[in-house]
Amino acid sequence: MRTMKMNNELIKVTVKNDQQLVSARDLYKGLGIKRRFSAWWEQNSNDFKENSDFQRVLISTPRENRGSIELQDYALTIDMAKQLCLLSRTSKGKEYREYLIEVEKKWNNPDMIMQRALTIANNRVKLLETEKRELKETNARQAAKIAKDADDVVFAKAIRYSHHAIPVGELAEILTQNGFVIGRNQLFQLLREEKYLSSFNHSWNVPMTQMVKRGLFRITHNLTRDGRGYSQTWVTPKGQKYIINKALRGKFDDIYQKVMVSTLNV
Repeated sequence: MRTMKMNNELIKVTVKNDQQLVSARDLYKGLGIKRRFSAWWEQNSNDFKENSDFQRVLISTPRENRGSIELQDYALTIDMAKQLCLLSRTSKGKEYREYLIEVEKKWNNPDMIMQRALTIANNRVKLLETEKRELKETNARQAAKIAKDADDVVFAKAIRYSHHAIPVGELAEILTQNGFVIGRNQLFQLLREEKYLSSFNHSWNVPMTQMVKRGLFRITHNLTRDGRGYSQTWVTPKGQKYIINKALRGKFDDIYQKVMVSTLNV
């Protein structure tokens, strides 16, 4: 709601939804009515329609040393306000009515109509631009969130989530169950080709140091019954998630074909 001002303003006129309005309490004071506001309003508002000629509003007014209090007020159309001025049958009523007529004339001036039309059009353009910008920003945030969460989504759909490390053979079974058909030894070879596991004889199938640091694998060192030491490679939950997502997204397709050809002797 905005305020419309004229020279030698007699009563404040506000504009809401392209309609001029005045406060019933302001008019009541300006007309110098002696009766209580509520009694005056009850007697003079019967012939008018709510939400057409007037709207109920609450106003806050200060009380001395007691904060503020809310009072019932009414936002009147200019037409209703002019008729209430006539009903007062006083010189003040005539003065206020003539003032409101001038306000109305200025409002209906062709230049003012054009100005309001341009203002409304500009506001609509700004609103559309704002909505467009907000929609674009919302879409960008959603796209970023989808991209960020994509791995979790794919992983959640692909397997039962494991909260513990598993052997490479068990990971091969999980991949196969989800359409990436591969055997244990083939998966070992794929991981060697992709530099996740070492291909050196002295550390065959042992995770590369950087992969352990990234938390994708871990190693345990064990002894056989005859006392010989050996290492076992485990795929951590983080590593399972990482490898499964890459496999299901086709990131291993080229090396997968190479591995399958070499192991099947095609």
